[in-house]
Amino acid sequence: MSESNTTDFINPSTFILLGIPGLEAAHIWISIPFCAMYAISVVGNVTILFIVKREPSIHGPMFYFLCMLTVTDLVMSRSTLPKMLSIFWFNSREISFSACLTQMYFIHSFLGMESGILVAMAFDRYMAICHPLRHATVLKNSVVANIGLAVVLRSGILALPYPFLAKQWPYCRTNIIPNTYCGHLVVVNLACADISVSSYYGLFDLFSVIVMDIFFIAMSYTQILRDIFRLPTKDARLKTFGTCISHLCAILALYIPILFFSLTQRFGQNVPLHLRVLITSVYQLVPSVLHPIIYGLRTKQIRGRLLQLFTHKGT
Repeated sequence: MSESNTTDFINPSTFILLGIPGLEAAHIWISIPFCAMYAISVVGNVTILFIVKREPSIHGPMFYFLCMLTVTDLVMSRSTLPKMLSIFWFNSREISFSACLTQMYFIHSFLGMESGILVAMAFDRYMAICHPLRHATVLKNSVVANIGLAVVLRSGILALPYPFLAKQWPYCRTNIIPNTYCGHLVVVNLACADISVSSYYGLFDLFSVIVMDIFFIAMSYTQILRDIFRLPTKDARLKTFGTCISHLCAILALYIPILFFSLTQRFGQNVPLHLRVLITSVYQLVPSVLHPIIYGLRTKQIRGRLLQLFTHKGT
């Protein structure tokens, strides 16, 4: 009997997600801003997809990449928020081991996809500003599709080891996860084994995806700024740089939370646990909420189409 129980515990069929430890009594109130952010994310991203689909004049590389980013944001928020809200509203804390590993895979793979799409958008800005005459010939629809496929394959393949590594460890301490979702480090830290391989792979993935993507984006903008400063007038420089503002805001919306999340996960032991969990839970939503707002407000074509929709409804 005891041997059977031990076996079940080493290979748990379910995990228990605590939500935000220490703030269980406030879960209902905490759910209100999360629910609002989720609604903004879904409505905003679906609206962008609708506008791009209905407006043939904006069918081009930048907006194709924006649609990829939008779909990624929708899947990213969908992979964590429904379970998070069910914890807050219904105290539904159980998650099966396989569902936990699936959620882990989706989080890491789609995070990598978001980062890769931002690199593709940086390349689009580089071609549009530094080589405008070659922009249309280089970034043809087939090339854009191939770039999107490469981003998906890279992120999907690099995220595969996360669930496989997590599955191989024995979990003989506890099956209680002090978080709102199944992050890789949060889960493997429950293992009663040396998890150095998982930690090293996490650092490798962080470097090969996020750090390298930031490097390529920085290289693109170095070239872009060099060409902008060569323009003869201040107005021309400001106008050209203005075409990059939305993309730069999207970059900050993704990478600042990632940096903060990585630092708190690895070096934030002195930060209270409930604060760390709250920050990492918000981090899951920040890019998907901010991206449609940024592009909706900053992109003339999308803003104009939105105004047309509301004007027609008003009349």
